[in-house]
Amino acid sequence: MNLLKKHDIVVITGASAGVGRATAIAFAKKGARLALLARGIEGLKGAQRDVEKNGGEAIIIPTDVAYADQVEAAVTKVEQELGPIDIWINNAMATVFSEFIDITPDEYKRVTEVVYLGYVNGTRAALKRMCIRNRGSIVQVGSALAYRGIPLQSSYCGAKHAIEGFTESLRSELIHNKINIHISMVQMPALNTPQFSWCKSNMPNKPMSVPPIYQPEVAANAIVYAAYHREREVFVGGKATLIIWANNFFPGLGDWYLGKMGYKSQQTNEVDTKDRPYNLWEPVNADFGVHGDFDNKSKTEAVNVTTTMNRIIITVIGLVFVGMIASIITK
Repeated sequence: MNLLKKHDIVVITGASAGVGRATAIAFAKKGARLALLARGIEGLKGAQRDVEKNGGEAIIIPTDVAYADQVEAAVTKVEQELGPIDIWINNAMATVFSEFIDITPDEYKRVTEVVYLGYVNGTRAALKRMCIRNRGSIVQVGSALAYRGIPLQSSYCGAKHAIEGFTESLRSELIHNKINIHISMVQMPALNTPQFSWCKSNMPNKPMSVPPIYQPEVAANAIVYAAYHREREVFVGGKATLIIWANNFFPGLGDWYLGKMGYKSQQTNEVDTKDRPYNLWEPVNADFGVHGDFDNKSKTEAVNVTTTMNRIIITVIGLVFVGMIASIITK
């Protein structure tokens, strides 16, 4: 365990709603001083009010993380106004619910720039300052989709896979250079966030997460834990762990199952109106809050499986599986 000092200075991208906003509130309860980054000013103002209500202090900086110069300017402002950054949370996201063939090249590029390059830009800007001080914590908000792609979200899944590879590469470099900065990745399950109200979709019905669905506060607690502990990865919820494990052994089965069930499970029974605003290119400048539309279907607690625990579980299950196969072969 590596607890940082009290009143940490924390930067959160994608902080205006959903997981980012819930995380800001969770850090505020610990007395953190926060910099909240996102594009939509109304959501940022709402998040700032939530932080202050919960005992924290926050500045807001409208930022599009797809642009490295905007992120660099934001970091400079944070350190000028609040001081040296202790914790950086990469969380900003965008997605398009669509079959791959129907997503335009520009749309695909935009999702990649926000979800993947946004994390790269944030990590670079934070790391440049943290390396000088040889301390700090960076948390990449990942997903079970970093290991197992699903239909209708190829751009988002591809970006999450890329974040996983990027983070692994960077960890090795930090170890080689004996730099005391910890990078953790938190792999999320389905979450009840407002993203389904503002994402672009080419599907006939309204988009939704694949159940079981968890509340954003569950994710926020895992992110705070990851920021203060030297765990390589934290897997939120039993389903995320199961998906990752199963894909190691039965990837073809996952392809088949998701081909059959993945379309229906990501759409509600309500027809999606095609004239609703979406935030791919510009923010939907309203205050959406923390939760999405699925409170009645969402769980408020989840088991967090750390890297160490996950290795033990996978090793035990793997040994049992190998033993079963060996037994069958020798009969």
